[in-house]
Amino acid sequence: MNVPDKRDLSVSMLRANILGLALIIPVFLILTNIYFRLYGSAQIEINGSALIFFVVLIVSVVVHELIHGLTAMFFTKQPFSTVKFGFNLKTLTPYAHMKTTLEVTRYRIVVFLPGLILGIIPYILGLALGNIALALFGVIHIIAAGGDWLILWLIRKVKPGIMVEDHPTRAGCYVLANPVP
Repeated sequence: MNVPDKRDLSVSMLRANILGLALIIPVFLILTNIYFRLYGSAQIEINGSALIFFVVLIVSVVVHELIHGLTAMFFTKQPFSTVKFGFNLKTLTPYAHMKTTLEVTRYRIVVFLPGLILGIIPYILGLALGNIALALFGVIHIIAAGGDWLILWLIRKVKPGIMVEDHPTRAGCYVLANPVP
């Protein structure tokens, strides 16, 4: 059996987390500053709704990974069993690992969608509606998708038509040498 050449475009989960942590404060300050410039200061009350907010955040982390997995299943037409879901205790990182190859444009969509659906869209809606909770939810998920933004950066030069294979333990993928026939 002929195994295609692979180029590793990945970083360790620890390095991905460190890079993500370095961006938390600037991203948070920039995005919340935009909200406060539009609406002035906001009163944030810590009450029962704050507990609901945090429960929704925790559930949305699972939803984030499900979006990766379901999108991969949609593109590969493979069963749910081809996506491995888990949580790396060592790096405190949830993950969805696709066990099949995917064309790079589709892989980019798989990687991008959770940040779009849970981060960018709620943030923009929060800005449009003047809803601080929705805007903060979006900011948190834009930050939480830091590993995804990093993966998109790592594969930015991979040309359409090239097949990739999700890395099983690191943030990123293997790029297969042969383009899609």
